[in-house]
Amino acid sequence: MTTVTKRNKWEIWRDVIFALFAREIRTGFNDKFGLSWAVINPVIFIFVLSFLRGRLSGGETHTIPTFTFMAIGILFIQSFLGTLGSTARSMKQNKALYAFRQVQPISAVLAGGLFHILVKAFVTVGIVIIMYFMGMDIKLSNPLLFIACIFLLLLSALSIGLVFGVAELFVKEVSKIREMLTRPMFFISGVFFSLQDFPKEYWYLLNWNPVLHAIEMTRYSVYTTYGQEGVSFGYLAGIVLMFTFFALAMYQITWKQAISR
Repeated sequence: MTTVTKRNKWEIWRDVIFALFAREIRTGFNDKFGLSWAVINPVIFIFVLSFLRGRLSGGETHTIPTFTFMAIGILFIQSFLGTLGSTARSMKQNKALYAFRQVQPISAVLAGGLFHILVKAFVTVGIVIIMYFMGMDIKLSNPLLFIACIFLLLLSALSIGLVFGVAELFVKEVSKIREMLTRPMFFISGVFFSLQDFPKEYWYLLNWNPVLHAIEMTRYSVYTTYGQEGVSFGYLAGIVLMFTFFALAMYQITWKQAISR
């Protein structure tokens, strides 16, 4: 006689997210290079930009080794943009699965975001290993601040991606607006240049950007000598909480209409 196992809503939601996450892994690493290319690509990018930045400021950039300075900036902006894009696309890509009542758009969003976060975690570990074997200084002065900045950055990417994902189900052309708005983020988020490279009277043109605050505060958490002038953890946390509240409220109000279109 077959035994029927009853599961509560949380167990069903967990299993759905895991199944979608496994699906993301299979589709994301279905080429010959797989995860290795996800590590090699940003490493090459970091080395090239570190060389260019090193030509400007030498081996150190505002008391931080230039390679570490660039690694933090590039990993953070790639994590933000990649998670945001993956989250926004996942809602539309998994639309056919919403015919099953157990599958909701928020599950696809979390699975897509977690997949990209996993990839960047492997990339970070790979870069740390490379730095160790190259004899580079590996330092972390404030681990809690470091973790908090990463968490807030990824939470903001998930929230903004959720907003765009819902909007793109209503109007598909929103994806073009998303790409246009996110393209300048690489240049205005303190990746190649620090806020300290600009005169203080022009900081207001840049420090509205929460990604800049996350990157600069992370550099400060690694080397406290870097300083945190012009950026604020409180501002970063406040903006991210506002993004998250707005995204969840928008999703709760519109998701049923969005998937029925």
